[in-house]
Amino acid sequence: MKTLWAKNALLENGWESSVQIDIENGKIISLKSNAPQKGYLANTLIPAPSNLHSHTFQRAMAGMTEAKVNPTDSFWTWRKLMYQFLDVLTPEDIETIASYAMMEMAETGFAAVAEFHYIHNGKNGVRYSNPAEMTDRIAAAGTETGIGLTHLPVLYSQGGIDGRKLEGGQKRFQTNISDIEHQVTKFSSQVAFTDWNVGVAPHSLRAVSQKELAEVVTLFPQKPIHIHIAEQTAEVDEIKGGYGATPVEWLFNNHEVNNRWCLIHSTHLTDIETRSIAKSKAIVGLCPITESSLGDGIFNGVIFSKEKGAYGFGTDSNIQIDLRAEMRTFEYSQRLKHKARAVLATETKSTGRILHEQANKSSATALGRNSGKIAIGYLADIAELPLGNPDLEGLKNDMALDAWIFSPDSTSVENLWSAGRHIVKSRSHINKEIITKKYMKVIKKLRSDL
Repeated sequence: MKTLWAKNALLENGWESSVQIDIENGKIISLKSNAPQKGYLANTLIPAPSNLHSHTFQRAMAGMTEAKVNPTDSFWTWRKLMYQFLDVLTPEDIETIASYAMMEMAETGFAAVAEFHYIHNGKNGVRYSNPAEMTDRIAAAGTETGIGLTHLPVLYSQGGIDGRKLEGGQKRFQTNISDIEHQVTKFSSQVAFTDWNVGVAPHSLRAVSQKELAEVVTLFPQKPIHIHIAEQTAEVDEIKGGYGATPVEWLFNNHEVNNRWCLIHSTHLTDIETRSIAKSKAIVGLCPITESSLGDGIFNGVIFSKEKGAYGFGTDSNIQIDLRAEMRTFEYSQRLKHKARAVLATETKSTGRILHEQANKSSATALGRNSGKIAIGYLADIAELPLGNPDLEGLKNDMALDAWIFSPDSTSVENLWSAGRHIVKSRSHINKEIITKKYMKVIKKLRSDL
């Protein structure tokens, strides 16, 4: 058993002082407020949320797609550059990049990640002798970093709703139902940590057939389902033209959408669709930094919040891995859209408190992870706010949380525990030196190859 003691801690029912937290087998087994100092002494402890959407391999592309290559640069021109980048990635590269990205996630305050993993094959779609080669690489990265992991092997079988074949870089994504079954089974049989989970990810309504989507949903009735939806107007137009309904409208008309669904982006929604998602209890996976980078658009956050919708945050393309920046960017996007301040705050809870609670509760649901709060029986996914940070000096409780999220200091967390594993100590990941060294070697090689 390990024991943490915090001067202040954000518990299920609010802030408490002098809190003793006892942890065994990764779970919180006892909580006591106004307790004498004992065990590992911390200042301010908060629940550490999960990153609910990531493509770790894209971390190595950060900063490489900012030149204008088309008069109307967009998501679609960016995607072509991404396909070119794919050509030079080996399984070893992908493992190294994933380890580095996961390390950064932990240092910024994420205790776990949902890896939306869609590179399955070699160059030109050549199959590996081990069909789960890339799944094994993601698992190895998770093991090296100690981060919580929900692995989401992606079903990707077509280039559009007309069923056209995949071309070029897309061939590395190609999978069928049998492939997904195999990867789910393989990952489940060799999890490094008992808190790990596995789900499924039909890539989008463009990339799988209606029949395949129905099959994969039925085949894994208890697993989390993550899907990109309504991210781009061109996608909305394609689905509407082929299926006679918008992506969200079609999905709700043909499937029972509930809280095991995580609808990634959901950028281009009608007000009716926004309310329908909120009512369904499905999680909306927001990735504000990536959505800003790609010029996707702005989510209907105010309507969704008023309808008590559930949303969490992901780092998606991983061009900037920063939990605080994702939350901040989302709030600021709503301020710009509505020309107001503190848009998501309520009369009883500050902006930071609302964002942090949503990040925790919704990501736990999306990952199928028993986390999201510091409470007995829950996984010990816990972060300590940074020490010696001038922006937090003299502040406590919600004001300290707000200052941490909205202040300019780049320090993320002082310490972080993922299911009780102490993987960030004194602001650095415990394996940072070796992970960074390997990543630098890979980056140097990749950039010489491009």
